[in-house]
Amino acid sequence: MAMRFRTRVWTHLATVALLVGSVPSVQAQPVTYQIDPVHTFVLFRVKHLNTGFAYGRFNNVSGKIVVDERNPSNSSVEIEVDANSIDTGNARRDEHLRSPDFFNARQFPKLTFKSTRVRKIDNTTVEVQGNLTIRGITRPLTVRVTFTGKGRNQRGQEIIGFETTFTIRRSQFGITYGLQNNGLSDEVRVTVSVEAIRQ
Repeated sequence: MAMRFRTRVWTHLATVALLVGSVPSVQAQPVTYQIDPVHTFVLFRVKHLNTGFAYGRFNNVSGKIVVDERNPSNSSVEIEVDANSIDTGNARRDEHLRSPDFFNARQFPKLTFKSTRVRKIDNTTVEVQGNLTIRGITRPLTVRVTFTGKGRNQRGQEIIGFETTFTIRRSQFGITYGLQNNGLSDEVRVTVSVEAIRQ
């Protein structure tokens, strides 16, 4: 009887150990992910003549994300957007947006964001503070970023996804064309949806 009891106990302990060992552990070290430009989208929306909304995107995006699951405050993000890659579906309008009236892409070819602080809100949301630079002007920006998933791509590489939507005032970055006659709104809504590959 005692032998059967001890056997059951050891069997139970072995089962528990097996189950515990099969549970994924929290990532012990920070992990670096490189932004996948093919599956990353930077979209914007601005109101035209105080009537309808005009939409556009930037086609060339790069950067990296460092994720520290154990200590999210050690996480970071750096994003670089090619101003010349602006795309609103109209070549003439895109050329105007690249001109000194707007992004002045020849003199300031990059839009950048670099985080200075990451704070965990809950299991799927973090608050990211950092510096946004447009046309050589840098302003502080705080956004809430949502974790959208983790998986593997067709090559078997680990991938991770995040998304955020926020609003900026373009006049704070020296872009004032069209403000005087309400041609275009000062407020611009931006959505950034990132997919990144583990390095």
